[in-house]
Amino acid sequence: MDLHTNDSSESAAGVFVSDKCQIPVGGIPQQEPDRQQYYMALCRQKVQEISDKLGRPLTCFISTFGCQMNAHDSEKLLGILLEAGFVEGTSEESDFVLYNTCTVRENANLRVYGRLGYLHSLKKKNPHMMIALCGCMMQEPEVVEKLKKSYRFVDLIFGTHNVYKLAELLEQRFETGKMVIDIWKGTDKIVEDLPSERKYTFKSGVNIMFGCNNFCSYCIVPYVRGRERSRAPEDIIREIEELVKNGVVEIMLLGQNVNSYGKNLESPITFAELLRRVERIEGLKRIRFMTSHPKDLSDELIEVMASSKKICRHLHLPLQSGSSEILKKMNRHYTKEQYLELTERIRKAVPDISLTTDIIVGFPGETEEDFEETLEVVRKVRYDSAFTFIYSKRTGTPAAAMENQVPEEVVKERFDRLLAEVQAISAQVCGRDVHTVQEVLVEEPDSHVEGLVTGRMSNNTIVHFPGGKELIGKIVKVYLKESKGFYYMGSLVD
Repeated sequence: MDLHTNDSSESAAGVFVSDKCQIPVGGIPQQEPDRQQYYMALCRQKVQEISDKLGRPLTCFISTFGCQMNAHDSEKLLGILLEAGFVEGTSEESDFVLYNTCTVRENANLRVYGRLGYLHSLKKKNPHMMIALCGCMMQEPEVVEKLKKSYRFVDLIFGTHNVYKLAELLEQRFETGKMVIDIWKGTDKIVEDLPSERKYTFKSGVNIMFGCNNFCSYCIVPYVRGRERSRAPEDIIREIEELVKNGVVEIMLLGQNVNSYGKNLESPITFAELLRRVERIEGLKRIRFMTSHPKDLSDELIEVMASSKKICRHLHLPLQSGSSEILKKMNRHYTKEQYLELTERIRKAVPDISLTTDIIVGFPGETEEDFEETLEVVRKVRYDSAFTFIYSKRTGTPAAAMENQVPEEVVKERFDRLLAEVQAISAQVCGRDVHTVQEVLVEEPDSHVEGLVTGRMSNNTIVHFPGGKELIGKIVKVYLKESKGFYYMGSLVD
């Protein structure tokens, strides 16, 4: 279902459905990002008019559900809203509230519906309040139909492909006074150079690609994020250079599967080669990336990681299952043996690497023997940490229609066993650097103990140690005095 029409029109239900085509009116730029800058200026006028009437600034608030891609999108969305005249609020009691949604698991959808009821009560008290929904959940046609029918108080609905259009859609809402829906099935467009309001001044995510071509049988991401689209390496390098000029020392390269970066470019380039180019940027201290699909992780990438002075000693390598039979049903394109052999090659090349993973318990047809194979992989690889999930049936994916869905009580028992195994290994593995001096990027004041700051080692392990706010954003040497299993207590080395 594509809610996008060829003409801007008002439906019988009083919903303004916007037009992806260029508006044939003189004075409106037709090229991006100039077009969006034009709409930001228009919104600024409208927001200022309302602010003058109320005698106070209009506030905006974004709540982000889901992955690092969504978090990075939210930084762009906040940047657009600030450019459009809003000031950042601290809660959902703001004048413009946006939920950037996730739909990987069904409970993520349920959380959004639950929060919308609360927003409705706030909107009744504040007639100027606007509510917007975007992100992966909005790419599901049945979700949008439900919102149109039962949540008429929502003002803006848009998806994953047109995040950059927020100001244009907001201007349409100001003009029409009606719900604006703008959902695209897919796109090949990548819009650069839009405002962004980063959470941290010293580190930033950088999108290198969008979408996914893998179609794992349990995953809805390819359907809501679209096909893979890689950014030009020149644009990525230019963005990172600009970030470094503004004080960024660590970047996270983001993509649904970074290992397949560059395959669809006019002049193909490997992800390993992109990393080589990023490493040459002066002033950049640390490079992270996620997520890596095991089937595409090349020897070239391992070689680059081993020789790099800037790539962090951390690799997130989703396993999902240790059973080759289940992996085949998941459409993962590797076997248990291939995965174990890959991790051995990585550890041989980068001995101090920290490996983390994702594991799904209770995939349709999973037997006790299949589950035991997953435990075997966990024991052999010895992950620093693992994100463990109970299988969630997602309508529209092949796995949802599979037979032999595992009983809930069996899944719960297996999940508890896996969690206990992961945590026991993790507590041992994460303490391997105790009584050594390590470089730590200081991120923020400790949220629990006054006088302490919190930072991360290259391998992504957290360290707490005495220090002041002047250390935030700096890479300092810290002696790791004590391992607490999943984090360290340390002291600053002069």
